[in-house]
Order: sequence, then C-alpha cells, then structure tokens
Amino acid sequence: MSFSRLCTFPLIRRFLLVGLLSLTLAACAQQQQRQAAPAAAPAPEQAQAVQPVPKKAEAPAAVAAPAAEADLPKQDLTEEVLYEYLLAEIAGQRGALGLSAQAYADLAKRTRDPRIARRAAEVALYARMPGAAIDAARIWYEAEPTSMQALQTLVSLLIGAKRQDEALPYLQKLLQEEPSGDSFLQINRMFANNQDKALTLKLVQQLAQPYPKVAQAHFAIAQAAAGAGQSALALAEVRTASTLKPDWELPALLEAQLLQRQSNALALQRLAGFLEHHPKAREVRLSYARLLVAERKYTEARAEFQNLSKDFPDNADVVFAVGVLSLQLQDYAQAEANFKHLLDLPYRDKNAVRMYLGQTAEEQKNYPEALRWYDEVTSGDLYLRAQMRYALVLAKQGKLDAARAHLRQVDAGSPEGRVQLLLTEAQILRDANRQGEAFDLIGGALKNMPDQPELLYDYAMLAEKVGRMDLLESSLKKLIRLQPDHAHAYNALGYSLADRNLRLPEAQELIQKALQLAPEDPFIIDSMGWVLYRLGKQKQALEYLRKAYSARPDPEIAAHLGEVLWVAGERGEAEKIWQEASKKTPDNDALNSTIKRFRP
Repeated sequence: MSFSRLCTFPLIRRFLLVGLLSLTLAACAQQQQRQAAPAAAPAPEQAQAVQPVPKKAEAPAAVAAPAAEADLPKQDLTEEVLYEYLLAEIAGQRGALGLSAQAYADLAKRTRDPRIARRAAEVALYARMPGAAIDAARIWYEAEPTSMQALQTLVSLLIGAKRQDEALPYLQKLLQEEPSGDSFLQINRMFANNQDKALTLKLVQQLAQPYPKVAQAHFAIAQAAAGAGQSALALAEVRTASTLKPDWELPALLEAQLLQRQSNALALQRLAGFLEHHPKAREVRLSYARLLVAERKYTEARAEFQNLSKDFPDNADVVFAVGVLSLQLQDYAQAEANFKHLLDLPYRDKNAVRMYLGQTAEEQKNYPEALRWYDEVTSGDLYLRAQMRYALVLAKQGKLDAARAHLRQVDAGSPEGRVQLLLTEAQILRDANRQGEAFDLIGGALKNMPDQPELLYDYAMLAEKVGRMDLLESSLKKLIRLQPDHAHAYNALGYSLADRNLRLPEAQELIQKALQLAPEDPFIIDSMGWVLYRLGKQKQALEYLRKAYSARPDPEIAAHLGEVLWVAGERGEAEKIWQEASKKTPDNDALNSTIKRFRP
C-alpha cells in the first residue's frame, strides 16, 4: 500500500510536510550516513544514501549520482513524491524496515528514477526482502542501462535468490560490456553461495562458450570445475588459460593448488617453472616459498623469502617469514634482526613478535633478555603463554620456587587457563627430576576436576614415571571413555604395554586405533614400529621407524630406529643415526641408555 494513503486530508499533509522539512531533514541525512543500507554484493561501491534537496523542483539527488543529470527523468519534486520519500526514510530510522522498503518500492515504480530505485533496492535488501530488492534493482537497471553497478547488483540478487535462469541473460550482458574479459573473474564469486556446484559449472561453461580465446573465461571454468570436484577438467582449463596468457599469475597459482592434491612436488615444479620465466611474480614466489616450508625445505624457503624481501623490504609478512625460518635454522642473529625490524613495521600482531624474540633469546641461553621480551606481552591471546614461558625460563636459571610462585600469581582468566598453568608447573617439577611432586600436584588438581582430559593424560604419564602402571592404565582408559577420538591416549597406553613387552596384540590394536585417528603423527608411527619390533617383525618395524624419523628426527625415535637397525645387522646405519641424534641432544636419557646397552 502506498504511504500517501496513510494521511488523506490535504491540510494535515501540508502541515506535516512543513514540519518534517524544518525539523527532520538534517536528521534524515545524518542518519542515512550512519546507517546506510549496504549495497548488494558484489557491486564495487558502498551504498550511498539518497538525500532530498527541497530548494529545487527536482527529484531527490544521490550523494554519488548514478547517472548524468541529462539522463535523469524530468519530474517535479511534488508534495506527493517528497512526502513518500520522507516517510520512507523516517520509517527506516524508526526500525520499520519493511514499511520503508515498501514505500520506496512504490515510489520507484511510479517515478522510474534510478536514484530512488537504487535506494529502494538497498533498503529492501537490508530489510531482507529479496523479491522487492530484485524488482527495484530491475527498475534501476532499466532506468539506467549504462550503469555497471546496477547490472552487477541485479545479477547478484538474482543469483542469491537462486533464479539463475533469469540471471543468465543479464550475466551475458555483463560479460559483453567488459571486452577485456575481467568480468569472468567475478562470476564464481557471484555463485559462491550456490550449493549446487555442478549447476554452477554448467552455467559458467555456458557463459564462457562464446569466448574460446579469452583466458579469463577458461580460468572461470577451471575455478567452477575445481569447486565441483572435477580436477581433470579444472587442470585442462587452467592450462588453456595459461597458454592464452602466459604471464598471468592466477592460473599458475590455481594449477599449483590442483597439483598439490596429488603431491607437493608437482606443485613446486609448476611454480618453479613459472618463476623461471617471470622472476618478479610476487604471489607465485610467496606460494612457492610456503610450499617449501610445507616440505620442510627450510633453507630453500628462506632463500625465496629473502629474495622477496629485497624487492619488498618492508613487507611485514615476508620479514616475519624470514625471521621464523631463521629461528628454525638456528640462525639467531638473522632471526633477531628480522623480528626487531617487525616491531618498527605496521605488523598486525606485535605480541607474536615479542614471543619469538623471547624464544630466540631463550635458545641462545640469554635468559635475562628472554624474560624481558616475555614480560612485554601484557595482554591478548598470547599473555598466558608468555607467562608460562617466563616461568620456564626462571626454572632454567635454577629459580624453581620463583617460577612456581610466578605461575600461581598469574591471572588465568578461565578454568582452562588454570589447567595450563598447572601443567606448566608440573613440567617444571618434572624437568627438575621431582617426579613425585609433579605427580602429587596433578593428582590434587584431579580431585577438583576429575574428568579434565589434559590433567588425566599428564597424570597417566607421571604415573609411569613413579612406577604406578595401574594408575597409568586406569587414567588412560578413563580418558578414552571421555574422549573416544583422543589419539594420544590410545598411543600412550599401547606404547607403555609394548615397551614392557606386555599384552602385545592388545598394544598393537591400541596403536593401530591411534594411527587411524592421526595417521601422520610421527610419534604414533614410531609406536607402531616399536610394537612390531617387539612382535619380532623387524622388516615391517623398520619401515615405520624410518618414516617416523624422517618426519621428526626426535632422539627417542632415533633410539628405537638405531636399536632395530643394530639387531637387524645394519650396525653402520645404526651408528650414524645415533651419532646424528647425540650431536643435537647429548643429554637425552632414552638415547644414551640405548646406545650404552649396545656398545657399552
């Protein structure tokens, strides 16, 4: 119903107009600026509020006029138009969005003014009235056929309403209006909320069919095919896009993502080939460097990030990556230099940088400097972690009582935070070879939180250290009942049995369950190798142990692998593994005791 019918007496209406103009006009404009309804995605401009200009006999003018003045309809700013416009705006201010949207829709239909139609579409969308928004957007586009924003808004609204058949001719028009083909890059974003990915692919293929020589068209098909799970088609189309436009980075990146589903090596090969011909391709080099990190090729990855830092010395993400990789490679001077440089850049997470600076100092045993950096993390998500590291550094300095006192005065912020502080205190005691005190500490905490998973797990591990295998088993079984998908609970129980040569078939079954839950975990892979060794299956055991050591050269995994190699007669390789591990961790008890047993 038209808002003009809400007040039928001309004298009252005239009185209302005068009052509204004098008292609410400025408020309308300010309120619109504060609460302007968002434009329909993916229109590139933010929605602009339509504001009345009463001193001219013209239709209300938009802040950013959607059409040239000469193209606008010639119409007077009648009492009727102004009245409905003001009532629509005031209704919106008062929260009556449905009434506001209906008033604007009526006004748009009568005036056919693109500015009013645009505002009608915005308000209807904000009021969650998609049908009214589509009708208004259609009027907007029909009144202003040269407006790309009107066309994009109408297309987006039709697709959002799952009216793809209606959207198709407008999409074709949109593509025709963009001769460079860049509109194809928006197509898949428009279809992002469409759950029927096969239908999306079919529509994109239909739209791209008239453009066989346009790289962006093939790229759009590749994106849609990837979303629909058709990797072979996606690869074929993205390679066609690369052939048509060899220097374009996006197809190279998408092809690498598709190849990564097969292996990182294939993706690396594709990116390296692109960089050979286009060494300044920043995004490709970033992806290449990140893939090298995923493959644990830290030296090569750092070299790539350093190449990037030459061209982009103040790119915070690149500086951060060089710092982290330098720390990983134990190049502490380079790590520290990059992290300190980050503090001078507009990096989004300065506390993370301070944590890394603390870790860098800690790794160099510069404990006062480490404490200083951890102490500078005074708030945020990393605050609790920084306080725990602070206590651990105090313990490394032999200040156990001070470390424990520090943990107890920290504001945990939540029950979960208090658990983390308790576990850190237990770790400090364990590292100081005060296993019994750590066992009592966690046991006391469990009286108040008997079903807390992390406490149960730690209690089981400490029970093993103090010789309470009964409590180890009962705690882990309880944890498995509470969390049937807790891979490390199965692994810990299975490994404890295997290490003692007890109930080996049961141990293998437990570790197999853990491996199903976490198939890439190197410690669980090590456990499977160890139980197979205990079962006398040396060949199978070596397969698992080599895989575990390759993924994580941990000293205990090295001890197991060396032992099985020694027993299998491959003593040269066993010696090599033990020597490598001993250089990195000379004080590891498990490794040293194993070596001593076989070559005292």
